[in-house]
Amino acid sequence: MDSSSTMHTPSLDLDIAIIGGGIAGLWLINRLQADGYDCALFESQALGSDQSVASQGMIHGGIKYTLSGALTGASEAIADMPAHWQDCLAGCGDVDLREAKVLSDHFYMWSTASVTSKLTTFFASKATRGRVDKVKAEERPSVFQHPDFSGQLYRLVDMVLDVPSVVKALANNVKGRTFLLPPSQAQWQRDEQQRCQLQVNTANGPIVINAKQFIFTAGKGNGALLQQLGERTPAMQLRPLQQVMVKLDNSHRFYGHCLGTDKTPKLTISSHPCKDGKWVWYLGGSLAEKGVDLSAAELIAKAQHELQTLMPWLDLSGAQWATLPVDRAEPKQKKLVRPDKAFIGSAPGCSNLAVAWPTKLTLAPNLANEALGLLQHQNIQPQGSTADLSVLSALPQAGIAPAPWDNTELFTSPSASKLQ
Repeated sequence: MDSSSTMHTPSLDLDIAIIGGGIAGLWLINRLQADGYDCALFESQALGSDQSVASQGMIHGGIKYTLSGALTGASEAIADMPAHWQDCLAGCGDVDLREAKVLSDHFYMWSTASVTSKLTTFFASKATRGRVDKVKAEERPSVFQHPDFSGQLYRLVDMVLDVPSVVKALANNVKGRTFLLPPSQAQWQRDEQQRCQLQVNTANGPIVINAKQFIFTAGKGNGALLQQLGERTPAMQLRPLQQVMVKLDNSHRFYGHCLGTDKTPKLTISSHPCKDGKWVWYLGGSLAEKGVDLSAAELIAKAQHELQTLMPWLDLSGAQWATLPVDRAEPKQKKLVRPDKAFIGSAPGCSNLAVAWPTKLTLAPNLANEALGLLQHQNIQPQGSTADLSVLSALPQAGIAPAPWDNTELFTSPSASKLQ
């Protein structure tokens, strides 16, 4: 669309406009605000929707990516991330996360007796670089204090965060800058210099948003946004999961990976508090990756069998079950493999557009660093004045997305949940 059509339309000039309010976009706007950039974020649903709140909340140093026995690009890229997050949680990092809740300050990795030797050899190697400690029998979490447990248990430096509280903490730091913008109210256009503009259609009339740089951090929504602009690059890939949720009455809170014969964990368990006072075990790992094409009932049955095999002493007779499909949105890789690092790249057809994917929760700080580096490379500096965001007063502030396990309609209590 030619810019002449917007000649008499009110406009808002920003340094940076972020599209997408997950952890990645929120972390980035925190950094931009701290560095003096005039910025705003626009979210189509609720902050943290989809991929962020579907995360297991693990902030890890890459050990789970070294199961082949050597440090990989993925493990090396995130080795320093736990310390970075810990600084932020303590209020002395580049983003203030003191309001966020830590569910666990460590994560476990355990084996069944059949692969104990592999686990012992692996963790005795120099590849782990002191990131792991073997757990003594008397220090095991309650779920593994049963006499029938005969495997090995190790404690990792990984920690687990309550992701909705992280989203809330990040949003509170940038109050007044996170707007709810449904797709029906957003219209993309270009000016004569092939610079992107965003027309926002409000109850008070249209407003054109100009930015030195638009940055898409909308997860899988980046694909649709690029399509609206007629852009094909940076290209996106989706790697689907189907997670399993088990709502429990027991008090076993556990966070751990079970090592199998694959390079990825056989099963990953994290525990999360629900609004009804119960706790949910959130199951990922190979179970979720290989269960993508199964029906919910089939995957629940498989999860029940897996837990019965790994923890036969665990009483799940009163459990409620649900599955959650999740698409992991990432920059496109050859053969759809997992990317090693956070990604941000420019869109060649729009001179002021960059597209970003953190690739995993842990790397959100790394993505912000990469984005700020891109701005410096393009010599995009804070303009030194403050835009009047009140012109967007017709847009509500975006709310916080609920955790998926608080959606009681998802859960069932099938008779099959009584393990035989």
